[in-house]
Amino acid sequence: MIQQYEIILPWKGKGFHLIDDLILDNIRELPQTGLLNLFLKHTSAALMLNENADPDVRTDLTSLYEKAAPEGAPFYTHTLEGPDDMPAHFKTAITGNSLTIPITNGRLNTGTWQGIYYCEFRSFSSKRKLVITIYS
Repeated sequence: MIQQYEIILPWKGKGFHLIDDLILDNIRELPQTGLLNLFLKHTSAALMLNENADPDVRTDLTSLYEKAAPEGAPFYTHTLEGPDDMPAHFKTAITGNSLTIPITNGRLNTGTWQGIYYCEFRSFSSKRKLVITIYS
């Protein structure tokens, strides 16, 4: 059986935002076993599975991503949508816009310290759409 939902993520600003609870709040229930696939329908935002316990991880991720792809660098040619657009595309390219997580015993089978992050790389964005597909 396949269930599918499409939700609009609430705007929380640029950064790394934990969305585990938001995802679970928007689905009926998880099967006993299966797979949860998440697909973000955008090219300047991403999804990531990473540590959810220490908020310093988010601070450090922000610093690392900004160093890897600084806004307004003079070598960008794709600049029509603002100084944060091309860096956002690069950050999405290296992070990815989908995740697949196993479901075991009716729960997401993530590690003890893992959380699902919505990574917003733009200072301002349109409504971000997330497709949630459950395979059981």
